[in-house]
Amino acid sequence: MRAVVQRIDGARVEVAGETVGEIVGEGLCVLVGVTHDDTPQKAAQLARKLWSVRLLQGEKSCSDTSAPLLVISQFTLYGDARKGRRPTWNAAAPGPVAEPLVDEVVAQLRALGAAVETGRFGADMKVSLTNDGPFTVLVEV
Repeated sequence: MRAVVQRIDGARVEVAGETVGEIVGEGLCVLVGVTHDDTPQKAAQLARKLWSVRLLQGEKSCSDTSAPLLVISQFTLYGDARKGRRPTWNAAAPGPVAEPLVDEVVAQLRALGAAVETGRFGADMKVSLTNDGPFTVLVEV
């Protein structure tokens, strides 16, 4: 699994003009990509990392401050644009494999005590956020 994690000061996801997930104030916006060999165990590992990684102000984690996370599925994180002019998506897991694993990341975060907002899997989402820093890291498990 691969996640692009941004420290934010507010973020929102809209689908067809409707807000489906929103964080006000400090937190993390997490774009999650799933590949073919990912498992529920990797989803749990990613959730633990997201909950405990110290990316917030003052080197704090979401577990330290109870900061919320906005988790959004993002199959394009496994796009490969090294050859030609069009990326390929061969490394991205198909929806029936990826969706339950993204859901598992969310479920595991909530089990750890996290407040989690989400996008809508497979939808055309409009994501807006204020990147605080800017601060962006790639997390892979």
